Amino acid sequence: MSSYAIIAASGVGKRMQLKDGRSKQLLEIGGYPVIFHTLSAFESAQSIDSVFIATKPDSIGILESMRDRYGFSKIREIIPGGKERQDSVYNCIDIIEKRIAATGESPDAILVHDGARPFIQPGEIDDIVSLSVTYGACVPATKPKDTIKYIADDPEYFGETLERSRLLQVQTPQGFDAGTLIQAHKHARLEQRYATDDATLVEAFFPEQNIRIYETGYHNIKITTPEDIHLAEAILAKLQSSEEPA
Repeated sequence: MSSYAIIAASGVGKRMQLKDGRSKQLLEIGGYPVIFHTLSAFESAQSIDSVFIATKPDSIGILESMRDRYGFSKIREIIPGGKERQDSVYNCIDIIEKRIAATGESPDAILVHDGARPFIQPGEIDDIVSLSVTYGACVPATKPKDTIKYIADDPEYFGETLERSRLLQVQTPQGFDAGTLIQAHKHARLEQRYATDDATLVEAFFPEQNIRIYETGYHNIKITTPEDIHLAEAILAKLQSSEEPA
């Protein structure tokens, strides 16, 4: 079984209130950049053969140095991202398609992950790969802690309250049969259709493809706002303490 991972790491972190277009993936948690923790998980995952990263042009050299320094041997390409996250993922898919054409070998599954989610665990990655191969698509998610409500037609008032037991908060890495993901992105590119995640594209162009749920814990956060850095430090400390021998 062969699988590739695409890491979308082009976000400038507007909600992080970073200045001068700094990348939130390069903020430090536990003395290492956010993206270091992300790449470490995929390097350790037994099911991942190759990693493709789309990032800001001025971050390419930094990530190349990180790859060489820490021995991230699975990284195959570090390329410029696009205007939107979906464009960045497509840039990696284009590279993967060319690789398939050149070698004649296609991966069984492709996972797409946010570079700003540093705490996905290697075993979770392996589980998602396995489920993606078995079912054609697998997406990690957690149960929401809060009640969720629609906004009414008048945006100053609440509308309908959603049934929380039927809701999940979607995360990454999202895994798919390689051909399905590639074709979904090609269709979206052709139609100039954008979505907030890859599963939405697969749902749109392959409605017959059911997406398997993989429920995770609350550790797999996405670094989005300044408060997340403090939360991330606490999560990292907890993860590290659980790894220490008794």
